[in-house]
Amino acid sequence: MTIDLRSDTVTRPTPGMMEAIINAQVGDDVYKEDPSVNELERRVADFFGMDEALFFPTGSMANQAAIKLHTQPGEQLICDKWAHVYNYEGGGVSFNSGVSCKLVDGDRGMITAAQVVESINPPDFYHSPLTTLVCLENTTNKGGGACYDFDEILKIKAVCDANNLGLHLDGARLMNALVATGQDPKDYGNVFDTISLCFSKGLGTPMGTVLAGKSELMKNAIRIRKILGGGMRQVGFMAAAGIYALDNQVNRIKEDHKRATEISDLLVTLSYVEKVEPTETNIVIFYLNPEISEQNFMSYLEINGCRISNMGHGKLRVVTHHDFTDKMCLKLLKLLQDFK
Repeated sequence: MTIDLRSDTVTRPTPGMMEAIINAQVGDDVYKEDPSVNELERRVADFFGMDEALFFPTGSMANQAAIKLHTQPGEQLICDKWAHVYNYEGGGVSFNSGVSCKLVDGDRGMITAAQVVESINPPDFYHSPLTTLVCLENTTNKGGGACYDFDEILKIKAVCDANNLGLHLDGARLMNALVATGQDPKDYGNVFDTISLCFSKGLGTPMGTVLAGKSELMKNAIRIRKILGGGMRQVGFMAAAGIYALDNQVNRIKEDHKRATEISDLLVTLSYVEKVEPTETNIVIFYLNPEISEQNFMSYLEINGCRISNMGHGKLRVVTHHDFTDKMCLKLLKLLQDFK
């Protein structure tokens, strides 16, 4: 029994999802003739109360398209220093859009309205890049699955409106945040100009992210997707997996959060663990005591059939998901207790 907790992207389709994939109605999505894709896009747009939505093969491509829709070359976006758009999208912000990032030293990947204000370049000072976009991430990846307080998001939106800035949400794990907090997705649709919602993480599909947004921005989204190489044909097989996930795999995300909390609660008690970040959703971030070899610890887990992520600088990450069962959780807890 191998336990893979490196990411929630390692999941495999459930039998019900496979049946939905096999029986999907499909067409050519480049011609916008795939009924399953069209239905998923409609469902996500309605979910957020947004004008339009567009299916992308990956979350990175959806985020990169959103940044391109919001900005012009030579401009600058504001994001946390741990933001996915800065750290894990291959430098696409500069490569695809010619845009730089003003990095904010936030709390567990979350920034405040006051920090946004401090980060805006004076628009009439032509020596610095023109600030045009703020990118938030909810939940935060490197921040350990932390969830934004929606009141802070509203304050950030007010700053954006006052300074004519766009507001994009990297919602790779937004469904985890919604399940954990009970927040209304339509409130997000009212605040953000664009939102990316990933289906291949907590929702467990093989691929796919949907970008939702206001019509004045989204009218060019399909062109940007084409430029980025994201035009697809009978992709309704994957869209059908997304529809199945919306209908069947949202509520069960609570199980992932419960197991993550169990792991976090144990780690706090272990003498070889120096620190555990607050655990709100399905990501557990922890640090070993300085005298403990990370390599030995990782090898111990690997030898015993368990894989987790080393994110560097002492940051170890566990991510729970629907392929991680109660039996596996009990095995992991015992492994952690038995480490010498």
